[in-house]
Amino acid sequence: MNAKIDAAAAGTIALGADLRVNRLGFGAMRITGRGVWGDPPEVSTAIAVLRRAVELGVNFIDTADSYGPQVSERLIAQALHPYPRGLIIATKGGFLRPAPDVWHHDASPEHLREACEGSLKRLKVDCIEVYQLHAPDPAVPLEDSIGALMRLSQEGKIRHIGVSNVSLDELKRCERLTPVVSVQNRYNLEDRRSEEVLSYCEGRSIAFLPWAPLGSGRHAQRSGALRGLAEVAGRHGISSGEAVIAWLLRKSPAMLPIPGTASLAHLEENLGAAAVHLTAQDLREIG
Repeated sequence: MNAKIDAAAAGTIALGADLRVNRLGFGAMRITGRGVWGDPPEVSTAIAVLRRAVELGVNFIDTADSYGPQVSERLIAQALHPYPRGLIIATKGGFLRPAPDVWHHDASPEHLREACEGSLKRLKVDCIEVYQLHAPDPAVPLEDSIGALMRLSQEGKIRHIGVSNVSLDELKRCERLTPVVSVQNRYNLEDRRSEEVLSYCEGRSIAFLPWAPLGSGRHAQRSGALRGLAEVAGRHGISSGEAVIAWLLRKSPAMLPIPGTASLAHLEENLGAAAVHLTAQDLREIG
């Protein structure tokens, strides 16, 4: 464990022309209950994790109206409002949550407006700095969904637009309509299907937010199979999880990892990766 943990050690990254955040953020999905549903088992712990993240230099928090639903946003406001200067809270809309572990698309313009306005109220802000389409809806033209976000931006309710769970073609379609400052796709050591999207983001100075950056915890469980990762972690005296986050940071300057947790110990472990400097040999071993 690093004696001085500071997310700023990872460097910074731009979100559009006017926002810059530390390149290691916090994903706030896991501060909800089982199945991403309802309150967490201990609300006080969730509040403490959020406050500690900010104390340790996190100034970018990612959430969504569907986390809980509504629980994550409410807890963020409860823990951190009035927000410290420079803290950016990004949220998302485009899913309905009728039950635990159940996710239904709804990226209709009507729903996105309702979702955004609900997020504004729960987060206690007049404008959401980065608002992301949670996923393209197969039943709604992508251009209609992005058009709804553009109208909300014109009304001053959204500052920047991001997208999530998109293919390269979908990302390019979005860019034909409006600047996109962030892309949030699944990406980790074992799942690199968004490699071409990541490369495109790097070339366009678009922040890439890898969700499930630790593979939903599988790396720690499978470190025996991932011998290269285990060897690198052991050499640096860190956990496999820290090694994975450090690998993501080295993978691309566009990368903005947002590991989430409901544990104070895991939070500090994750953020400790900001100060880990992997060598070229380390990267070859991890693969």
